Amino acid sequence: MLTLLRTAVLVLPLVAVAACHQEGPAERAGKSIDNAGQNIKDAIDPPGPAEKAGRAVDKAVN
Repeated sequence: MLTLLRTAVLVLPLVAVAACHQEGPAERAGKSIDNAGQNIKDAIDPPGPAEKAGRAVDKAVN
């Protein structure tokens, strides 16, 4: 019984992470709001070359 419990404790978090692969409508809306806020910020205070490079890396990784 204890072995079954240990196995469940190890496997369930992996299953939960694997199940979160698709993004839903709320996550897409949140990203859209984040992008709009970033665009407004960039209009007021334009990013420098290092920040632009960092954003490009972030987009490539994600």
